[in-house]
Amino acid sequence: MRMSPRLFAALLGVTLAFRCWLAVVTPITGDEAYFIWWGWRPDWGFYDHPPMIGWWLAALLKVSDSEAWLRLPVIIQPAILALGVMAALRHLIPSLDDEQRYSIGTMVLLAPANVWNVFITTDTPLIYFSVFSGLAWLRAARDDDKTWYLAAGVLLAGAALSKYFAAILGFAYLVDVLRRRTLRVWTGLAITYAAALPALALMAWWNAGHCWPNYMFNFVNRHTTETSFSLTTPLLYIVSLLYLLTPPALWLAWRNRRATNADFSLRNRQVNSTTLGVLAWVPFALFAALSLVKQIGLHWLLAFVPFAVIWIALRLQAVTLRRLSFFFIGFAAVHMLAILVISHLPLETWRKTRIYDGLILTFEHEAILKEIAPYRKDWVLAMDGYSNAVTLGYNARQYIMVFGEASSHARHDDIMTDVRTLAGRNILILRKSEPDLAEYQPYFRQVTVDSFMVRDARFWRVKGEGFNYPAYRDGVLASVKRKYYAIPKWLPQTACYFCDRYFPDERCQR
Repeated sequence: MRMSPRLFAALLGVTLAFRCWLAVVTPITGDEAYFIWWGWRPDWGFYDHPPMIGWWLAALLKVSDSEAWLRLPVIIQPAILALGVMAALRHLIPSLDDEQRYSIGTMVLLAPANVWNVFITTDTPLIYFSVFSGLAWLRAARDDDKTWYLAAGVLLAGAALSKYFAAILGFAYLVDVLRRRTLRVWTGLAITYAAALPALALMAWWNAGHCWPNYMFNFVNRHTTETSFSLTTPLLYIVSLLYLLTPPALWLAWRNRRATNADFSLRNRQVNSTTLGVLAWVPFALFAALSLVKQIGLHWLLAFVPFAVIWIALRLQAVTLRRLSFFFIGFAAVHMLAILVISHLPLETWRKTRIYDGLILTFEHEAILKEIAPYRKDWVLAMDGYSNAVTLGYNARQYIMVFGEASSHARHDDIMTDVRTLAGRNILILRKSEPDLAEYQPYFRQVTVDSFMVRDARFWRVKGEGFNYPAYRDGVLASVKRKYYAIPKWLPQTACYFCDRYFPDERCQR
């Protein structure tokens, strides 16, 4: 059996249908709800990441706020990437036959995470922009074409406005130029970088007027514990690579790392194999170095998987490539079967796990909203964690604030909520864990607590009457300022929402 247009079309249809079904039956997750609130309140920037996904969601929300619609960009992403890679290869390597192109397209389409990942995050636009920027760079490097260098730069700007990991792709371009060392390629790199500069300037401008939250979160606040060498995190990184690229593909990559395929040369205007190798492996090498001191998220790697898949595939003989593509088909089928089985398990299957109350909050939000319905009109709704708050808020179509100090991941609420306006109000704080009333009594005239059960998961309602803003400012916000808004003096500030609101006579600075 050979890879053919008909087989590829069938795989495309089946996976799209499966992903659409999965997007419909899976409730919005905490991260997704967080970004949906960006879309409901669009801006030039947001607390922890650049604004691109917020802009995309703002446009989608003009049509509908349903789960499947908002997930549409990621539902179709594997199909778009596979078709894009196949179209690019037709121009980059004309000597490839149809079966080779369809085999590579199948491997991109069915790379393991592409089977089940229907969750829209900042990685969604990052993957689009990074992959197509890289393909444009390959075309520019082959033809020494300034137009394609410009295209690579414009797409790199889109990646930079999606997530700061775009810098890794920009670094790979630099490595490629250092390898080739000609004036013309340095000119091409200058064009690419110049095209990306406006995106960086926009983010610097917005951050300077908003407490530098992107810098503080990504480089300071989320690293409160001292990093140190660990054997566990590199092992986890290796497992992640084994999963995303599959053991057979990685074994073939190692075995054929020095292979020179006749279809993979500079003759007949073909793409340079080393340039592709730089795009494929320099990012993974950087993540490998970082894994010595930090756990690497699986989603961090997704933007670079297609380049590795192409690099591996182009080093294989036709029969080996065909077998590998059919392994990807079988592995995808295992994923789909496992997900179908899990989807039919009752939620109580996970009762003894730590995630059970979170699953109930996500899947049984209607029952939870019914329990707090009497308070929704006259009380301010809050939770003690940001992920839970935005998830329930999405399902309620009502913003739910974060009460208390929470963590570095809860700080976008500092932008969304002006606590000064809540003075004297009654606030209902919903919790998944039993509260200590002593934590709340200083900030209210009166505090009471009760609880309720939903499918054997207990939730607590902390009812604070008469919110004492001055006490909260001194007891909570002052601590938040010390922990999360100690902005370095060398960063220029034009404004800072946090200190401007709550500490107008002080600067958010260390």
